[in-house]
Amino acid sequence: MASVTLRKVDKFYGGFQALRAVDLDIADGEFVVFVGPSGCGKSTLLRTIAGLEGSFSGSIAIGGKDVSRAAPSDRGVAMVFQSYALYPHMTVRENMDFGMRINKVDKAERNARIANAARVLQLQPYLDRKPAALSGGQRQRVAIGRAIVREPQVFLFDEPLSNLDAKLRVQMRVELEALHRQLRATMIYVTHDQVEAMTMADKIVVLNEGRIEQVGKPLDLYHRPASQFVAGFIGSPAMNFFRAVHESGAARYGRFVVPLPAAGPMAEGETITIGVRPEHVKAAKAGGGEAAAGMVEGAVAVKETLGDETILYVDIGADRWTVRVESETPIDAGDTVSLSMQARKLHVFDASGKALIQ
Repeated sequence: MASVTLRKVDKFYGGFQALRAVDLDIADGEFVVFVGPSGCGKSTLLRTIAGLEGSFSGSIAIGGKDVSRAAPSDRGVAMVFQSYALYPHMTVRENMDFGMRINKVDKAERNARIANAARVLQLQPYLDRKPAALSGGQRQRVAIGRAIVREPQVFLFDEPLSNLDAKLRVQMRVELEALHRQLRATMIYVTHDQVEAMTMADKIVVLNEGRIEQVGKPLDLYHRPASQFVAGFIGSPAMNFFRAVHESGAARYGRFVVPLPAAGPMAEGETITIGVRPEHVKAAKAGGGEAAAGMVEGAVAVKETLGDETILYVDIGADRWTVRVESETPIDAGDTVSLSMQARKLHVFDASGKALIQ
């Protein structure tokens, strides 16, 4: 397996810049996930690493070798796409064998690789079946097996679970994590689903409009986002944000005052953005009268009961807050609730969206 190093990678489609000065280091054996909204450049970056995109500036090295101008077949990578892209007239065995046969790999070696991939992916009973006789999860495992038999230096996955139902996505996610531990391979995985990123990645790369916003371990990004964009993208349900004014170490939000943790330099009267995650907000039925300092009041617009927890959507003026509470909490839609937050759990961002606390 191998490391992957990108330096100052720019990519244009005519006058549109899809990638902007991307610098990234991926260690040998890491499972790295690219996340971001649609159009942020994550698939373009993956395809550029694979050599499937045209001209770009900057450099890409795999295993210490500069492959910036190398053909895809000479980069030592194997790619698994969102669509299974299996040959429908071929059996599972023939699908995995085809690429090796074209590249004139010895037959005995081909058979050994197929047997190993089938064992790892639990495909032995299906080797003589055609894709039409397989479930969606089995077809995706065949697509992964086709990549495994190439024995690449780096595995590239472009939203491979997007076509699966919710239950099967979870199952395949677990299988991919187990596969990574077993192969100890360098894997780069693209998804728009930040839950997949949080559960699978050794390291997450958050992209926004072709730029890397932040790189780090999942919990580092969750607890210490570098920007409001990252804070809002990582975590489900998403972080709540509200505009406030800095006053003597506190944030004034209308007639409510929220104490602030120690933060970067903030001028008196400066407008800031406060972020708080739904699980870090406490909710209780309002007792009437004016809310205490450090608390805000609002009306529950929607209540979602999810079994082990309940999500409340609370309207406070023009803002709507999301609050996660225990499933037995006696609050219903239409109730007025008081919300409180712990100062040490708050995130503070300046006007540009940069975090003032990390």
